[in-house]
Amino acid sequence: MSEPSPEFRRLVSHQLRQFADCSELNHLIVYAAGRGEDGKLHLATIGSWPDGTHQLPPAVEDGHLPMPGRDRRWWALRRDTVLLGALRAEIRAHPWRETLLARLQACADTLTEALLLEHERVRLEQDLDRQQDQIAALVHQLRNPLAALRTFAQLLLRRMDAGDRQRPLVESLLSEQRQLGRYVDAIGVLGATAGPERRDGGMTEAGSPLLPPPADSGDGSRDRLAGRLAGLCDRAAARAALQGRSWLAPDRWPRWEGDADSVAEIVANLIDNAFHYAPSDRAIGMAWIEGEPEDGLRLCVWDGGEAIAAGERERIFRPGERGARSAGRSGTGRGLALARDLAHGLGGTLTLHCPPRRLDPRLPEQGNVFCLKLPAAIQTPQASSPISSSASDSDHSTQAP
Repeated sequence: MSEPSPEFRRLVSHQLRQFADCSELNHLIVYAAGRGEDGKLHLATIGSWPDGTHQLPPAVEDGHLPMPGRDRRWWALRRDTVLLGALRAEIRAHPWRETLLARLQACADTLTEALLLEHERVRLEQDLDRQQDQIAALVHQLRNPLAALRTFAQLLLRRMDAGDRQRPLVESLLSEQRQLGRYVDAIGVLGATAGPERRDGGMTEAGSPLLPPPADSGDGSRDRLAGRLAGLCDRAAARAALQGRSWLAPDRWPRWEGDADSVAEIVANLIDNAFHYAPSDRAIGMAWIEGEPEDGLRLCVWDGGEAIAAGERERIFRPGERGARSAGRSGTGRGLALARDLAHGLGGTLTLHCPPRRLDPRLPEQGNVFCLKLPAAIQTPQASSPISSSASDSDHSTQAP
């Protein structure tokens, strides 16, 4: 076995010190079994009581030492046929008390379980090290095609006139490339923070997801969120066109100062869920709801599909949980959990409402709406209606035109 962890050594020390009240005991030593470079089985000392107790010679020159005797007993620490180690006890006064033997057997049982866990820890750390190497290699390889995509898109932009109708499409490709770059950076961070220094106390809060680092846009204005939302809606509109379904979105966006990248992450997850689970003949859309400045900003993504069952409306926000609509569909059940974690990190909330019209009378009367409520910030409309510039109430029906 490789070098035992400090935690394992402390456990062994604690187990041995409990025999300090046994005056007849002379020595207690715990060994871990392993194979040396010669391929032979070796017993290495991993704990002793009292401290400094003489150890088992590496080559076991004393042929009588491994054998039980009048003053010495051995307890094999094994699971089935696998020898994990041994507990050796020596006494200075006879006889061996039954109560002492029972305590030593219980100690041996505990040490056996601890050795099994220690072997499992070593195996998992070795697996983790291999995964780190694989992640580092993949991240390195992913950066090359991403850089090539960025170069090709930039060259294409240079060949386009400012008014070229295809220019927004290429700009969207560049935006998606930057987003992919952020995910690759996050994967790189994941691999770099999974080493021994992280195992020794550098873990993030339990359940806290590793999120992509914020984009360094240099744009701290309140217009940044509008740009991110417009890009997401352009992508959704293209996806809806390919599916032959209706997509409805505002023609203007609020001005909000805050972490626009995290908001975009949330909205992207909600839009993807709507496309994934709503029937292809049902409309999908996005809206934002005006209110008093102190009420904050509400962004909504809705679909006209069947309402999510009442008993599932909170459960689907838990990591790995999926609703009845997901039966037979691919997915991990992490999208909504990630979105809610991000919302809470922003000081906001993410909730589900059925039907959408219960949240706002201009929304559809059938289906589901996920509402992201963000902390209060300055909101200044950039054009006209926050629901849709071209859609009346009837346009929000659950059927695609």
